[in-house]
Amino acid sequence: MHGYGIALRIHLLSQKVLVVEEGSLYPALQRLLIKGWISGQWRPSENNRRARYYSLTKAGRKQLGAEISEFEKVVAAIHRVIETA
Repeated sequence: MHGYGIALRIHLLSQKVLVVEEGSLYPALQRLLIKGWISGQWRPSENNRRARYYSLTKAGRKQLGAEISEFEKVVAAIHRVIETA
């Protein structure tokens, strides 16, 4: 997906709770490119404008798994704390 499509998908999948601003999204995508977790390819968009399309690399999928695992640990810890309140 291209950057705008990624932001829109996040917004829709989160049921309009999460909003990713361009000023945050594009620097984050650049960092992911540098780390080799995503690849980017320039092509025409749906409206024939030049856009960079991103996809996860093999290393990116591995990192995503690690990030999900860490996130689940944090959520479980928060849940344990809240339960005792």
